[in-house]
Amino acid sequence: MKSLLVKASTLVLVLFASANAVADSNFGVGAKVGTLGAGLEGIWRPLPYFDLRAGGNLYDYDDDGAHSGINYDATLNLESYYATANFNFPLSPFRVTGGLYSNGNELNMTSATSASFDIGGQTFTPAEVGQLSSKTSFSSTAPYFGVGYDFSFLGKVGLNLDLGVLWQGEADVSLSADGTLANDQQFLAALEAERLELEDDVSDYKAWPVIALGFVYNF
Repeated sequence: MKSLLVKASTLVLVLFASANAVADSNFGVGAKVGTLGAGLEGIWRPLPYFDLRAGGNLYDYDDDGAHSGINYDATLNLESYYATANFNFPLSPFRVTGGLYSNGNELNMTSATSASFDIGGQTFTPAEVGQLSSKTSFSSTAPYFGVGYDFSFLGKVGLNLDLGVLWQGEADVSLSADGTLANDQQFLAALEAERLELEDDVSDYKAWPVIALGFVYNF
């Protein structure tokens, strides 16, 4: 997470330096919160009706629930940084946005205590299974497309609303166990069937909906 903050801050500083190096450029910095977490963003407007934005998002969300019939304690680790190009419509707050994200979003899960486990259609004892551990990750580079609205007040402060989709790609799901049957071939076959069920459960995450509200200060 520290590396993300460093990368996001570096991107913002690079945009700030570029903006100051170009006469009559317009630069802004902001903070935002949304479905990708909390973030920082730098904005550079080198041309009328066009701007470049860069920043990063970060948040950990803890939850618990059943996946494929097994109860898990889960943590959704949201971590990304990005660069986007934005085309603004004249005399309107509306804009169209496209860009790329360096995507570190992950879902990490560990099984909760249970009297028995139904894995791959077979029943196993807690001692045989031990604890199940699963990690879901996505493509490290993800395209983004969306629309937005930028509202400015007194030329200095503003509010931004983003609506879009981050295409994370197909989920890569791992599943392991540390019980007494951890190396048993029949158990491993059932575990693979369970992993495939988990992979199907998280398949909808490949298209991540983005909704974000930001506060911006313009220099």
